[in-house]
Amino acid sequence: MADTVLYEVSDGLATITLNRPEAMNALNVETKVALREAARSAARDDTVRAVLLTAAGDRAFCVGQDLKEHIGLLAADRESGSGQTMSTVAEHYNPIVRALAGAPKPVVAAVNGVAAGAGLGFALAADYRIVAETASFTTSFAGVALTADSGVSWTLPRIVGPGRAADLLLFPRSIDAREAYELGIANRLVPAAELRGEAEKTARALAEGPTVAYAALKESMAYGLTHSLSETLDKEEELQARAGASEDHGIAVRAFVEKRKPVYLGR
Repeated sequence: MADTVLYEVSDGLATITLNRPEAMNALNVETKVALREAARSAARDDTVRAVLLTAAGDRAFCVGQDLKEHIGLLAADRESGSGQTMSTVAEHYNPIVRALAGAPKPVVAAVNGVAAGAGLGFALAADYRIVAETASFTTSFAGVALTADSGVSWTLPRIVGPGRAADLLLFPRSIDAREAYELGIANRLVPAAELRGEAEKTARALAEGPTVAYAALKESMAYGLTHSLSETLDKEEELQARAGASEDHGIAVRAFVEKRKPVYLGR
């Protein structure tokens, strides 16, 4: 894996770190490929029970597409007529978001600085966002004459509402951490110096939790957003049967009766 993305698994927690701080963690092709493979690995690995997505440096979580590289690729496209540059959405952005949002385990994003464009999309694909008080967010797409990608047209309206999403997409601007919290983009705000510690603490707590139940919660919430109440009740019935058959459910019930803290196995 390229050193533009670091990947580590420890005690059930996979930590994925965007590692181009000198470029504000902008997404060149090398980084996108490495991030895609790291996200897929974390999602598929049964020994991974939670994922922490973070970034190196203190200026940026991810500012989206590396526009310096992008300009050169667009020029090559014009010469060849291939139109391959925008295939990055299908080849990179979509698989990354699918891996993060669809992972059968919790994903925590630790947002340390600017999250823009696809960087915003990746943060929104996480289940829980811990945000430094110095961080900020921007949609940025219309600012470079593009439409939303990285799932933003799906995630953003569901988090902030269609009206606010339209405002943020049509008139891109920087949203500070406090406003992001008020809009629901940030789940928790912490001082910048405490971000990494708090994010790791949260992610490790999730890694020690009932993984099957967490996976079912993710699936049921995503399902409920696009289905009727009746259909969602049926889905809940199905998923509750799965959670109820897990080893962790038995562990939890016994621990409750015995008045002790459960130690989950993640299965």
